[in-house]
Amino acid sequence: MTDIDHRQSEDHRQVGRDSLFLMADVRLDGQDGEHRVRVRNLSAGGMMAEGAVRVVQGAPLAAHLRHVGWVAGVVAWVQDNRFGIAFAEPIDPKLVREPVAVHPTDEFAPRFVRPPIAQSEAGRLRKL
Repeated sequence: MTDIDHRQSEDHRQVGRDSLFLMADVRLDGQDGEHRVRVRNLSAGGMMAEGAVRVVQGAPLAAHLRHVGWVAGVVAWVQDNRFGIAFAEPIDPKLVREPVAVHPTDEFAPRFVRPPIAQSEAGRLRKL
């Protein structure tokens, strides 16, 4: 492989990935509990995670991403405390990057940005 071919393959690998710093929860298949990891980059087909969780290549798992929910996947690679996750189904990575206030009904949104009650229920309240 020439130097130019090598650079082109590296450039292609980076297409469609977003470098970011978010947190996610990971559930390993066959284990109880969740592990908090840092999301280092994200694409529609997968993500790179970093954290103190022991995983092996090929292990099934699920990752919880903000505004998307639980996503099934498999560990694609492992290097030190970083590992790649290949999603079973593509996601919209733009949703994950949206600020919390964009979705005030999101269960993970801070309480101060969530409405106290649904607007449809507000009309049913009795005035005092």
